[in-house]
Amino acid sequence: MFLHALPFALSFTLVPLFASAAMNGGWGLVYGPFWGYLSISLLDRLRGLNETSLDPQTPDRQLFWHRLITWLWLPLQLVLIYGALVAIFLFDHLSDGEAVALMAGIGVASGGIGINYAHELIHQRNRWERRLGRALLVSVLYGHFETEHLRVHHVYVATPKDAVTARYNEGFWRFFARVLWQTLASAWVADRTRLARKSRPVWHRSNPFWVYGFGALICLSLAFAIGGWFGVGLYLLQAYIAILHLELVNYVEHYGLVRLHLGKDRYEPVRPRHSWNAAQAVSNWFLINLQRHSDHHYKPDRRFPLLQTYSEEEAPQLPYGYPLMCFIATFPPIWRRVMNHRVRAWRRRHYPQVTDWAPTKRGLPISA
Repeated sequence: MFLHALPFALSFTLVPLFASAAMNGGWGLVYGPFWGYLSISLLDRLRGLNETSLDPQTPDRQLFWHRLITWLWLPLQLVLIYGALVAIFLFDHLSDGEAVALMAGIGVASGGIGINYAHELIHQRNRWERRLGRALLVSVLYGHFETEHLRVHHVYVATPKDAVTARYNEGFWRFFARVLWQTLASAWVADRTRLARKSRPVWHRSNPFWVYGFGALICLSLAFAIGGWFGVGLYLLQAYIAILHLELVNYVEHYGLVRLHLGKDRYEPVRPRHSWNAAQAVSNWFLINLQRHSDHHYKPDRRFPLLQTYSEEEAPQLPYGYPLMCFIATFPPIWRRVMNHRVRAWRRRHYPQVTDWAPTKRGLPISA
């Protein structure tokens, strides 16, 4: 399985690019983001699609090398973040502008790759891997994503109750401003409700918000110890860019897709048609099969090398891989031109009985 796992280590190529940027500054500061967006998308074009899959019954013991890739990213990410701060403040060879550019670039890696690996890890059954995933999220000050993703998003995806399902015609920047506070609020309510079912107060030690909060405080304290308030500001910038990239992916994954409302609090089951997929080979290696998103919602604890593909009749397909689609999403008029006709085609294919697509608080009724 080593050879099968090897292409999924493509994201590790970002590490020497950012290490070089921290040591040398200059044009090297753009190489990491350039590689992650433009080069991966160009390689997608050259390599084409990959629609083959491993047997989903493959046992964990045969997936050691795949799992190792996700385990290694946490120490690498911490070295990147704090190593960059040490380079900025102890060696003093970068200008303030270069320092800002460096930490923003590292945010591309900690968000586009780090949070993606965290997403893989928090879905696993063993506690050790879930803790690794939580640590990755805390390192970008977004620990509550764990609660929100597992207890809210996977339950209510493609319904009005899910904040991170982007509405049809909703531009990314409006979406981003909305989800920053809505996901925090929904995660808090989800954990408060879970604790109440066990007759525990919200301040009980089992509330993961203690870890989310104190973990973030430790991360920022280390940044302060290295670079004072400017170091804290640079750390916050890195975290902001990371969160921006997470929410870009969330925006792309479910834009405009909905489930029918069956009455009361019930919705039709989640099906492959409720997630956007991309079969481009290179970006799937780079993002450890994140783009096989329909199967992830079908089997959330299925490890990334076992995720399956679907035909266009079963699940909607994006024209490009996630990196390029995320870039396009930052320009709402272009995004609508690329995506809105695809959403309308999806509606005609899967819900020909629906004639009124005006949004409501509960979603589309089954009798529409």
